[in-house]
Amino acid sequence: MTIWVSSRFRAPPLSDEIRPVKVVSLLAPWDEFPVFPHLDDGQHLRLAFEDVEADDETPDPPMPEHVEQLIEFISDWDRNDPILIHCWAGVSRSTASAFITACLLNPDRDESEIADLLREASPTAKPNRQLVTFADSLLGRNGRMLKAVMTMKPHTYAEDAEPFALPTQFDDVRGHWV
Repeated sequence: MTIWVSSRFRAPPLSDEIRPVKVVSLLAPWDEFPVFPHLDDGQHLRLAFEDVEADDETPDPPMPEHVEQLIEFISDWDRNDPILIHCWAGVSRSTASAFITACLLNPDRDESEIADLLREASPTAKPNRQLVTFADSLLGRNGRMLKAVMTMKPHTYAEDAEPFALPTQFDDVRGHWV
């Protein structure tokens, strides 16, 4: 199935359209989390932290626990229905989480291949490197996830990125993403 990525304000109408079985919201602690009426609390993960890439005295930086919660939440997703991941702009926290999700679900796939697919899907994707660093360690990828996002083609600036979809599985027989 599909990982959908969106900004905060495009997430509710997109959710109405695609009817995800799970939603991940990654917003700052002071932001209002959207409501997804068709989901119960166990289907909506709300993570509150600032979009920074290093703890430079920011009071609410991303922490390893945030990535642990994301991984735990994604781990029981059966992939029969879409998942929606959003942050404020749909550029950094959400694209990092989509990349982490794709790596988690494809443990034998090359991280650069997944990062290239992310870039193809969204010219504005700029995955939060702190989140990717934590996931890289938790998933035992030995620095390959961080290297993959650091070597992605440059992103295009956006304050509110266009929603996009990322597949969850690579089909070795046909040689392309499904």
